[in-house]
Amino acid sequence: MIKKPIPKDLSKIKSKVLFNLTKRQLACFTPAVLTGVPLFFLARNAVGNTAATLCMMLVMMPFFLLAMYEHNGQPLEKYLKNMIFAKFIRDPDRPYRTNNYYTLLEKKAKIREEVRMIVFRKKKE
Repeated sequence: MIKKPIPKDLSKIKSKVLFNLTKRQLACFTPAVLTGVPLFFLARNAVGNTAATLCMMLVMMPFFLLAMYEHNGQPLEKYLKNMIFAKFIRDPDRPYRTNNYYTLLEKKAKIREEVRMIVFRKKKE
């Protein structure tokens, strides 16, 4: 009898579509194959098998990384986007600031009081 462990966290299970690959993997592997294999056959006569194989691997590697790499449950493009925002776009010094709701209420009350005073002045005139 074959025993297979059942994972405790079912959210990590991804449905397989074709050839035991997920939709994401199929969507990434297809352009990898469509660009890498013709490149190999075109470059093989010009630079030799070894160099053509290395070129094919370099061209296909980003697609494979997009398909397979995950960091803390995030795919590569989301992880890279977060890293770019954290390192280059956001301000490195992030002071602790709070939005005090009560100061907003006080400002509203002052504005209402000013409006009342203006309205009463016009009524008296």
